[in-house]
Amino acid sequence: MTRVLVLGGNGFIGRHAVAALTSLDTTITVGTRHPRGRPDGLAELGVRLESLTSPDDWESLIQPFDCVLNCVGILRQRGAETYDLVHHRAPAAIAEACRNRGIRFVHVSALALQHPHRSRFLTSKRYGEEAIERIGGDWAIARPSLLDGEGGFGAAWLRGVARLPIFAVPADANGDIAACLATDVGEALARLSIESAETLKLAHSREFDLGGTTHYRFKEYILGLRKRQGRGRALAMPIPGWVARIGAHLCDVFHFSPFSFGHWELLRKNNVPTVNRLPELLGREPGRVI
Repeated sequence: MTRVLVLGGNGFIGRHAVAALTSLDTTITVGTRHPRGRPDGLAELGVRLESLTSPDDWESLIQPFDCVLNCVGILRQRGAETYDLVHHRAPAAIAEACRNRGIRFVHVSALALQHPHRSRFLTSKRYGEEAIERIGGDWAIARPSLLDGEGGFGAAWLRGVARLPIFAVPADANGDIAACLATDVGEALARLSIESAETLKLAHSREFDLGGTTHYRFKEYILGLRKRQGRGRALAMPIPGWVARIGAHLCDVFHFSPFSFGHWELLRKNNVPTVNRLPELLGREPGRVI
């Protein structure tokens, strides 16, 4: 029985990973900022990544486990909870502690980080990946594309946009999106957490880009969600890229929506897997979002 610590197990991706792991031969502990007791009876561990940025902070915490699955990510900084600490320094510390203990470390990052970004939301994720790769050990990095599913703040917001008869589309939103289901990504993360290195072909590649097999532009995606809802036609109103950028900065300042400067940057570039390994991990074709 594999013992898995799921950091961020009460979050969007983490909840779907925990659900997938519960159907397997695993013992699960949920790492969360606010342990309150789970109705399913799973054990909880109080952790705040911004306070645990040294390998020594993690060594005793992770000792009982065979795998640490890190699903923690922040959309915006709040006080001591900064991009650098949560996306970069804490994951690097976990990776080093896992290497020292011989524990697998699965880290959830994001697609399209190879592009030159200025958003600290995105650059901090790239620095975290680079640190994990340098440290070595038994690690794997999962990079999901845009996710749709229950419990996602961004997913719910996009479904809300799709209900509107008029919605704005940045004129420079020319990137493709490989949207996929959160349930599929949760299943893939469960496999990464418990399967042997040989089965996962980690000697070949430890990086797993995850996405749907159909690609969409932002406008097509919203219209597809609207059609899925059984709604009629809607007006997609183009707005200049500089207006969208200002709007993204305002959203960051006022925490108005999940739209951010980092997401504006992502919309302008392809957000699709270089090699899509989601079908490989699932053993089937991923489900379609729209």
